Amino acid sequence: MPDYRIQPPQHSRGEQIATAWDAVSEHVISLKGLWPTREDYAALPRTWRQDLLAGLTVGIVALPLALGFGVASGVGATAGLVTAIIAGIVAAVFGGSHLQVSGPTGAMTVVLLPVIAAYGVEHVPTLAIMAGLMVILMGMTALGRAVDLIPLPVVEGFTAGIGVIIFLQQLPLILAAPKGEGESSLVSAWRTIEATDWSRAVAPLGIMALVVVLHLVGEKVARGVPVSLVAIIVATVVAHLLSLDIERIGALPTSLPAPSLPDLDIRTLQGLFAPALAVAALAALESLLSARVADGMVPEVTKTKPDRELVGQGLANVASGLFGGLPATGAIARTAVNARTGGRTRLAVVFHAVVLLLVMMFASPIVAHIPMAALGGVLVMTAIRMVDIPQARRVMRATRADRNTLLLTFAATVVLDLVMAVLLGFAMAAVMSLRHMASYSAVFRQHLPADTREGWIDLVPEQEPLRERIAIYRIDGALFYGDARRFVEELESVEEPVRAVIVRCHRMNVFDASGSEALADVTRALGRRGIGLVVQGMTPAQVRTSLLMGTVPPEHHVRELSQALDIAVGMAAGRDEPRDEHQAD
Repeated sequence: MPDYRIQPPQHSRGEQIATAWDAVSEHVISLKGLWPTREDYAALPRTWRQDLLAGLTVGIVALPLALGFGVASGVGATAGLVTAIIAGIVAAVFGGSHLQVSGPTGAMTVVLLPVIAAYGVEHVPTLAIMAGLMVILMGMTALGRAVDLIPLPVVEGFTAGIGVIIFLQQLPLILAAPKGEGESSLVSAWRTIEATDWSRAVAPLGIMALVVVLHLVGEKVARGVPVSLVAIIVATVVAHLLSLDIERIGALPTSLPAPSLPDLDIRTLQGLFAPALAVAALAALESLLSARVADGMVPEVTKTKPDRELVGQGLANVASGLFGGLPATGAIARTAVNARTGGRTRLAVVFHAVVLLLVMMFASPIVAHIPMAALGGVLVMTAIRMVDIPQARRVMRATRADRNTLLLTFAATVVLDLVMAVLLGFAMAAVMSLRHMASYSAVFRQHLPADTREGWIDLVPEQEPLRERIAIYRIDGALFYGDARRFVEELESVEEPVRAVIVRCHRMNVFDASGSEALADVTRALGRRGIGLVVQGMTPAQVRTSLLMGTVPPEHHVRELSQALDIAVGMAAGRDEPRDEHQAD
């Protein structure tokens, strides 16, 4: 049978290193595609009105989140607001996404808390700058493209899990209850419910319900209207007219700090290196996943350029640190609000930061009256929209592997944390892929005559008595650690009067060290029984692996079946006794 496999070009180790170095050097030196261009705003003449409205809505929604995450991290509300403004503008201008809204996030807060406990609040800006430089390096070395390797079930499970987390995080706002302490959002939400005074929860629940109803009605009867903004205004007016005793946003800082370079010393930099690496990994991962989710929400907008997005996020973190802010990342909740409320260009994201700045400087007395429950209602609607049930149902029906991967990623996102969820999702997808590959790999017993690219191959008449003494097996697909044991069991089951075994590998695409060891086990086991083994049809790279592992003697590696049959005839006739390569050791 013809060999359709493509043999990759073989290079020496020095050539491989030189090629890799040239590729990396060319990419690092050439920053083409990583900086802003005029095309970033090509759609602006058509979309600027809805971009401004979306930016206004996102700015109002982002306000309490920025303040809350600043407080939760232990650095303070001002640091959270500064981060949302500075990182929001820088990432919007330099990043690779048209929709991504950056700022402080809950996941980043979790990473920051132990660092602050160990090194103090004063080193948080330094941490942001160090992490930012690392993320820039990731973008310049093309690591952003790795996001394309994330399987669809992982993305869908992650997105749905984030939607659930966003909903759970709003419970303290819509129930007027203290946030419960817990290792995960699920535990925290349960403890929040346990601590709820239901007599005080009626008013905020009513405001939240009003916002949700206005969303549902507005999306059907007034699609061109920024429903989220209208809902917040109406809810604020209603709460004021009814004099409801509910929590409001409250007083805000009124100015940005001046930029400055933090005090640096070698010991501090060494101590912060590992935490900065963790922050950089989270910033890159969360930003790329958030951007990918946003791309799915608005298919007509140009897709995110992942390497440029990393460069933009890195610059945003450096800028935030210079202004005394926190490490920042793409925020899925705010990005989703931007996409759902009509944002289509970077103007919306930049304007959201401008809104935060203007609010901080001039409108804090007005914004202070907005009910927190109204903002919770907006995010509840955002969370509901992020759970795409029809798409999840389609993915779960595709294959069992897709279903298991989606469910594991979803559960890990809700119960554990974002990074662990993606890692577990990757692991599940990899295991399922290997299982799938192993299930489609097979070992077949063949019989002569055989159709090959040489033509029909068979024994000559005088060799006919040797037919039963020669066994031929064909490997289809892969011989790797996923199915090595099955291969060993199949070939070791060969029975008398077989004295020679031919293993045909002309349809074997994957061959690793575990597969090589399995082939060596078979060679030794058959050798102890006086049965020889010949390997036919391996690619040069597979032969090299086999020889490096000491699997089969070089003279028993052949290209064509006719050559293998000549050697097998000699073994079957007793002229070429099989050797156990390990007996002499």
